[in-house]
Amino acid sequence: MSRIGKMPIAVPAGVTVDIAENNKVTVKGPKGTLERVLPAEMEIKLEGDTVTVSRPNDLKKMKSLHGLTRTLINNMVIGVTEGYEKRLEVNGVGYRAQKSGKVLNLSLGYSHPVDMTDPEGIEVVVEGQNLIIVKGIDKEKVGQYAAEIRSKREPEPYKGKGIKYVDETIRRKVGKTGKK
Repeated sequence: MSRIGKMPIAVPAGVTVDIAENNKVTVKGPKGTLERVLPAEMEIKLEGDTVTVSRPNDLKKMKSLHGLTRTLINNMVIGVTEGYEKRLEVNGVGYRAQKSGKVLNLSLGYSHPVDMTDPEGIEVVVEGQNLIIVKGIDKEKVGQYAAEIRSKREPEPYKGKGIKYVDETIRRKVGKTGKK
């Protein structure tokens, strides 16, 4: 039995979960609304203030979809109540981030500035010149946009310059030593 899949999802007060045909789940909460079509084989039930997910049989595909479906619904519930955020740090001499309207301007040592427009439903906040906070209610979109920002200049292992997640550690390497 899937340990994650069989856990019930508690629906907090102020959140409504609607399950339509073809397993189209809509979650409404104080921060917004999320909807997603989940695998049709899974059986999603709303009983009172808990959501349970069950699978029809024990095929390998059903087992893998069981935990996934439960986690996706749980992420939607957490997203509309608390929201998600990813923190990125810009390291390097002359590297900085600025925000003007919905455009994130990054100076990353290239000959040109890098401009990125915020996608729908994502809010980007810049604290100081080197801390970027990506916020939103959809976990997938927040993680994807944070990864796109990081990909503009990934951290390098010699000096640690680039954009990294705040909780990420970069494995450092020793540089070249001169001949004697």
